[in-house]
Amino acid sequence: MTTNTIYVAGHRGMVGSAIVRRLQALGHGAILTATHAELDLTDQAAVHAWFADHRPEQVYLAAAKVGGIHANNTYPAEFIYDNLMIQANVIHAAHSTGVQKLLFLGSSCIYPRLAPQPMAEDALLTGTLEATNEPYAIAKIAGIKLCESYNRQYGRDYRSVMPTNLYGPGDNFHPDNSHVIPALLRRFHEAVRADAAEVPIWGTGMPMREFLHVDDMAAASVHVMNLDEATWRANTQPMLSHINVGTGVDCSIRELAETIARVTGFRGRLAWDSTKPDGTPRKLMDVSRLAALGWRASIGLEDGLHDAYRWFLQHQGDFRG
Repeated sequence: MTTNTIYVAGHRGMVGSAIVRRLQALGHGAILTATHAELDLTDQAAVHAWFADHRPEQVYLAAAKVGGIHANNTYPAEFIYDNLMIQANVIHAAHSTGVQKLLFLGSSCIYPRLAPQPMAEDALLTGTLEATNEPYAIAKIAGIKLCESYNRQYGRDYRSVMPTNLYGPGDNFHPDNSHVIPALLRRFHEAVRADAAEVPIWGTGMPMREFLHVDDMAAASVHVMNLDEATWRANTQPMLSHINVGTGVDCSIRELAETIARVTGFRGRLAWDSTKPDGTPRKLMDVSRLAALGWRASIGLEDGLHDAYRWFLQHQGDFRG
């Protein structure tokens, strides 16, 4: 069992909880966590005092204020302020208390709205962001640049990973505020229970999307954190150091819906509403840099959806809203 003290910020979220599971599976016993009630990460003095008291040796920064298009449009001030404060406070407190290794988790929304597909790391800051989540994206870009700046000025080893669309245990299955996979899993589940003849779905089903199981994201995060510094620096640049995390494979929303129908046992008709918007035609990550560093996703989409659906069935009482 390893003895490094590791702090996972955001351990109750989907990604943070998966990182904790991964670290525990690898034999890490000294994992530090703190709930929001115990530590408000937007409070600079409280965060510094916590770091000074607990002295972690490594930090996984998975804490963030997140939400879908509606939430991003409704609360843009909170999305940029809270995320900037969380990132600045944790990264600076880590540096101030001597933490040498930190991993920051960002988002694929950092890339321009019309970035070439698949989206490579060097697409960052080359074009206009998607307007609906620009405040969140700006905060995540700032997190990357915070890590790079502390590395350049102070010789820290702070790294950043940018995940594609994530799903799995711990996801948000709220009927109004969830993303596409949990929304469709719940909708198909309820259709099966109601013996419905069809399931309505927005759009044409043509857009292409990439999906990564959160346990794969956790495995990739630990892999990147544990790369030796020489390998890390040989495969990144000081001011272009973030790494995409995804499968490198996408599918159409129609294919996704058909797979979810199989997973949930729905045998009715898929009713596509082409009067509703499709969104961006394609969003796919270029994961060649991560592959060169020795990691590839291992959980196939259908297997991952079965896992996510099992988790939903065990926790569906939490999503009655």
